[in-house]
Amino acid sequence: MNRTVFLRKYGPWALITGASEGIGQAFAQQLAALGLNLVLVARRVDRLHELAQGLKTGYRIETVVAAADLGTPEGLAAVDRTTTGVEVGLLVACAGFGTSGLLLGTELAREREMLDVNCYALLHGCVVFGRRFRQRGGGGLILMSSLVGWQGTPRSAHYAATKAYVQSLAEALAIEWKPAHIDVLACAPGPVHSGFAARAGMRMSAAVLPATVARASLRALGRQGTVVPGSLSKWLTWSLLPLPRSVRTRILAQVMGAMTKHQGRAGA
Repeated sequence: MNRTVFLRKYGPWALITGASEGIGQAFAQQLAALGLNLVLVARRVDRLHELAQGLKTGYRIETVVAAADLGTPEGLAAVDRTTTGVEVGLLVACAGFGTSGLLLGTELAREREMLDVNCYALLHGCVVFGRRFRQRGGGGLILMSSLVGWQGTPRSAHYAATKAYVQSLAEALAIEWKPAHIDVLACAPGPVHSGFAARAGMRMSAAVLPATVARASLRALGRQGTVVPGSLSKWLTWSLLPLPRSVRTRILAQVMGAMTKHQGRAGA
C-alpha cells in the first residue's frame, strides 16, 4: 500500500499507546514518515514530549501528547478526552508489559495491573475507537499479540494468557468488523529488543528489532489477519505450530526456564 492510499484509509491521525519506547516508538517513527499526525500515549511525559518534538521537526507532522496510565480508569478517560474531536483513523495498541517466573511466586497486585493494561485497556480502546471508525466509514487497529499466546507458557503463564486473549479478540474482530471497513491486525512477534524483557525479568539471547515489527505490521494491515514479523519469529512459530499444544507447552517451559534461570526457584 502506497503512502497516499494509506493516508486516505487510516489518516489523518493515528493513536499509538506505549509510544515512549520500543515497538510503540518504532511505529511512531514509521507512521510519521508516512505523513500521519500522531496522538502519543504513555506514562512518561518527558519521553513523550521528546519524541513528539523530534517527529514534528523531522517529518513536519502534528502531534498530541497524552500522559496516561492505561491500567487505571482515569488514564483511559484521559485518552478518550484528549482524542475527542480528533479524527483518528488508526489505533496501534502497543501498551502492555509482562511478568515471568512461577505464578505462585508473583505479586498478585502486579498480575492484576498487567491484566488491566494488556486486556481491559485494549478492550476499552477497541470498543471506543471501533465505534468511531464505524461512524467515519472505516479505520484500522493493530493489536500486539505474541507467539507465547498460542499455547500455555510455563514461567510466563499469566502473561501468555493475556496474549491469548489479544489474539482471539483480534481474530474475531477482523471478521466481525470487516463489513464496517475496519481492518484489524494481530501482530505476533517472538522476542523483541525493547524494554519489555528487563521489565519482565527475562534475559534474551536473540530477538527482532522493534522497527522490523512495525514495518511488517504496517505492510500487513488490511491484507491479512495476523502477522509474524521477522525471520526469528517466523522460524520459532512455524517450528512449533505443527506440534500438539501439550508438546509446544513443554518446549516453551524449557525456553522460559533458560530465560528466567537467574531468578532461581522463587515460588517453587
